[in-house]
Amino acid sequence: MSQFALLGRRRFAPFFWTQALGAFNDNAFRNALLMLVAFQMGLDEHKAAIYTNFAPALFILPFFLFSASAGQLAEKFEKTRIIRWVKLFEVAAMTVAAIGFVTHHVALLLVVLFMMGMHSTVFGPIKYAILPQALKPAELVGGNGLVEMGTQLAMLIGMIAGNTLMRVAGIGPWLASGATIAIALVGYLASRAIPPAPATAPDLKFQWNPYVETARVLRITHADRAVWNAVLGISWFWFFGTVLIAQLPIYTRETLGGDETVYTLVLTLFSVGSGIGALLCERMSGKRVEIGLVPLGAFGLTVFGVDLYLARHGIATVQGQNWLAFLRSAGSVRLILDLTLIGVFAGLYVVPLFAFVQARAPREKLSRIISGNNIMNALLIVSAAGFGLGLGALGLDAAQIFLAAALLNIAVAAYIFTLVPEFIMRFVTWVLVNTLYRVRVDGMQHVPEEGPALLVCNHVSFMDPLLLMANVRRPVRFVMYYRIFHVPLLHWLFRTAKAIPIAGQKEDPAVLEAAYDAIDAALADGEVVCIFPEGGLTRDGAIAPFRPGVEKILARRPVPVVPMALRGLWGSVWSRRDSMMGRSRLPRRFRARVELVVDVSRAPEHVDAAVLEERVRELRGEMA
Repeated sequence: MSQFALLGRRRFAPFFWTQALGAFNDNAFRNALLMLVAFQMGLDEHKAAIYTNFAPALFILPFFLFSASAGQLAEKFEKTRIIRWVKLFEVAAMTVAAIGFVTHHVALLLVVLFMMGMHSTVFGPIKYAILPQALKPAELVGGNGLVEMGTQLAMLIGMIAGNTLMRVAGIGPWLASGATIAIALVGYLASRAIPPAPATAPDLKFQWNPYVETARVLRITHADRAVWNAVLGISWFWFFGTVLIAQLPIYTRETLGGDETVYTLVLTLFSVGSGIGALLCERMSGKRVEIGLVPLGAFGLTVFGVDLYLARHGIATVQGQNWLAFLRSAGSVRLILDLTLIGVFAGLYVVPLFAFVQARAPREKLSRIISGNNIMNALLIVSAAGFGLGLGALGLDAAQIFLAAALLNIAVAAYIFTLVPEFIMRFVTWVLVNTLYRVRVDGMQHVPEEGPALLVCNHVSFMDPLLLMANVRRPVRFVMYYRIFHVPLLHWLFRTAKAIPIAGQKEDPAVLEAAYDAIDAALADGEVVCIFPEGGLTRDGAIAPFRPGVEKILARRPVPVVPMALRGLWGSVWSRRDSMMGRSRLPRRFRARVELVVDVSRAPEHVDAAVLEERVRELRGEMA
């Protein structure tokens, strides 16, 4: 099913439109406010600058003050009810904003800006925590992609609408007021159709002290190292994006020599690119939470960020050109591609991170973890403002600040990926598997989403662990022959994946016993372990008899068992067929079509080596 089919499902569509309309209103109001203050109130440049620089800080402040409390609300109470109250709050805020617009009462509008910051603060934890409740695991990446796409486009349209409506001579404030109130009302009506989303922690004791709760939320967010570093990655995305967006007006005017229509074009390119990247995530990941896309996204941000500087920097020789003149100017195609592809890779970067946090974090703590993420986002957004102001004070122009952010992205990404090698490991695995094979997966929903499980699979090629690693959603501990474990180049990958080396009883009894101990410890910790019970690669394409080691594992630690079978690998790259026949492995059956079939999990007391062998044979069928 295409991810767009979700837009026709009640469990997703009303929420999608509710959040998109909220993003539109948020940006329409803020841009109308800036347009009013900067161009229509006759303020001198100093006073206008004070207001325009104070406004973003006022909007961000609620994220620091109320994020922790918002996370508690989202877990303790039914989420849909909170969404409806939040949307009513938005209607009230836009009504107050209308009074401020019409009367040019800036202080009142700044109060509304703070209210909209509170609106976003409360809605944020619900926005991302409700998706795992509403969507199936295979829909999570696609759903996040649609939300990110909808948010980017809604923000873009909201910014354009806010500016355009407020500029209409004589009636601009009335038009902006009417539009924002109408959108808020439509958003509330859309929220009425969102299905119930039960509380995930109804017994949670509410902590009223925001400082104490903020510290606790950050501890909860930091508890899982991979989740914490995903949060850091998301926050870095906001830093990078804030630096980019903040410099775009000056970059458009000075470096591109464009007017406000070129600025709108640049924003459109970035937003559309982000939407495309977000939507590509589902297709490129095969509907799985694939954090291997994150390093790819980070790489693209740097490459096209640097190229944006190389394409054009310094002061433009022609000033004030409109968007048509800009499109006709020399080098515009390269600039358009750079700006669009920065957006595309931004989508590839951030969507898998959100989906990863949603999939990995405990359901009863997810809202608070999202709150912790919002606190970190706010901190990095403020830091980005300081970063841009600081480099500007040192004399760097907008293009040079872009370059600095792109280069800094290398260091930050490398730091995050070093802390959590799983990110880069998944990237390498994703590239290898998708380069060598075309994989079809059936039945992956049978792998338990949490808790220990033992996967058993036939063994056809040296690439089997990587194929499984690239397609099983949860991290898997593979039990593999110790000589393969130590193969050069791949050893780092297997070690990073925490594979468990094993040897035969006659080869090395100590390694064998250590392997059984490691398997038992992994299962005791609630991890997923995969074994190849044949004890080695098939030499003729047929499944060899399963060894009794699986029974010894289950005797020590009874856990659910999931039979699975690989099809179509015999004769592909890295199987033993070519080795036996003396033919080169490459390029025989390069990009082979292979299948992974997963059966329902079995209770440990109902299986033994013979039963599992028979079932894996049935799953594989005649396709070796």
